[in-house]
Amino acid sequence: MLHDRVLVRTEAGEGERRSTGGILIPATAEISKRCAWAEAVAVGQSVRSVEPGDRVLYDPEDKLEVEVRGATYVLLRERDLHAVAAMRFGDTEGSTGLYL
Repeated sequence: MLHDRVLVRTEAGEGERRSTGGILIPATAEISKRCAWAEAVAVGQSVRSVEPGDRVLYDPEDKLEVEVRGATYVLLRERDLHAVAAMRFGDTEGSTGLYL
């Protein structure tokens, strides 16, 4: 990866899903605008707050999909990330483990 780029693997696949109340939501239903979580796979040398293996929060509307060896990933800039969740941020008492 170059400069401030972050390559992430999305967690939620396309398809049917269930709400917390148990209602089946079809894949064709429009999803409201909400951020999505993904796992950082690779980071550029200028990225300061993300390491491979971290979970990151990003806006799915601002994504660039790439295919590497048959797998689909999302390529983002570090400034396009909204939050980073990592075990190394949860060291202090009462911390959420999020870097916002």
